[in-house]
Amino acid sequence: METAKVELPKYLQISGDIVGMIRRGELTAGSRAPSENDIIERYKVSNTTARKALAEIELAGWVTRIKARGTFVQRRSVGRSADRILGFTRNMVEAGRVPSTRLLDVRVIEAGRSLTINGRRYKLAGPVCRLERLRLADGVPMMKEVRYISAQLCPGIEHKELESSLYQIYEKDFGLDLAQVDQRLSAVMIDRKREMDLFALSDPVPAFRVEGATFVGKGAILEMEDSLYRGDLYSFSVKARR
Repeated sequence: METAKVELPKYLQISGDIVGMIRRGELTAGSRAPSENDIIERYKVSNTTARKALAEIELAGWVTRIKARGTFVQRRSVGRSADRILGFTRNMVEAGRVPSTRLLDVRVIEAGRSLTINGRRYKLAGPVCRLERLRLADGVPMMKEVRYISAQLCPGIEHKELESSLYQIYEKDFGLDLAQVDQRLSAVMIDRKREMDLFALSDPVPAFRVEGATFVGKGAILEMEDSLYRGDLYSFSVKARR
């Protein structure tokens, strides 16, 4: 199946442009980032869109705002926070990369799915839509995901544009707001031929295996996932409080 690029909201396109300038060295650490007025003038957008674009790159850690002085580029490394509900598309845009998706397989199956995380067992009743996708950034395979989506909560989802953001499909097409994601991370190797071919690898590499359950409303399970993230291209961070 063909790889399709994702159509992004305007504020994400702008934030991606700014992050791209940072990554290319056009905006160096400590230099002033475009202001709201700069963005409004260049992109012909509203001040609300300009503020959202700046908030996006600040949240991702690319810039910091200093009161009465402006917004400045700061030094950072690209990673993924395990304590944010963050889709691949937005994660890659924040990292200044162009996300795309290759749909590998989609089918509806009658069997449900179960998963144990931190001693608690979760069950997703069938039928479910089993979706397998390869996620790329700047054309480089970064992650392979298999998701099992509730056909009861998302009837007919197998007919949607599944190369695009699932989170946007959940929200816009089915009116579902994600409430919680419980995940389990483990270290594995990408060493089987199929996965190595998909990731365009000549030698095995370490990977993060992420298994999880996503909840909506009052604890209803929307989906379960079983994904592989390239360990040499990703770093995960976790925030803990006492």
